[in-house]
Amino acid sequence: MAEGRARLDQPKAERRGLRNRHDEDAFGRLTERVARFLGTGRYLVYQTVTIILWFMWNTVAPKHWRFDPYTFTFLTLILSLQAAYAAPLILLAQNRQDDRDRVNLDADRDEARQAKADLEYLAREIASIRMAVGEVATRDFLRSELARSDAARDNDREPGRDRAGSD
Repeated sequence: MAEGRARLDQPKAERRGLRNRHDEDAFGRLTERVARFLGTGRYLVYQTVTIILWFMWNTVAPKHWRFDPYTFTFLTLILSLQAAYAAPLILLAQNRQDDRDRVNLDADRDEARQAKADLEYLAREIASIRMAVGEVATRDFLRSELARSDAARDNDREPGRDRAGSD
């Protein structure tokens, strides 16, 4: 084997380059975590406390400490920016959930289809067993046939001979 030739049973080494290497699903997982957090009561409490503190600081603090005057333009900008990012993140998370639901629904359909096929097979097997059992002699049938056979044999015997068959 030549020195420069790579072995086929070994994974190919990654090439180093200027390309970004990233997990394609990492952003989706991040959006789901953010969307999950935005939908909690904890987030609403944090946001409410932050806004109350913002209002208090910018109305009660000395004028030279205030960073957002009365109309609270900066607060409005921050809340608009938060809403502008929150809505698409929530939509991305919903789309990922829809994709998972679709995959789960397909798997459920396949499982239901297989269960139906299994049930139909078992129904056919039970029907064939019932047909086979219908042709088998039952214990009561055998007893009645033996009793009839004994009765016929007793009737066919000669009247002068005893049962034990003595000479």
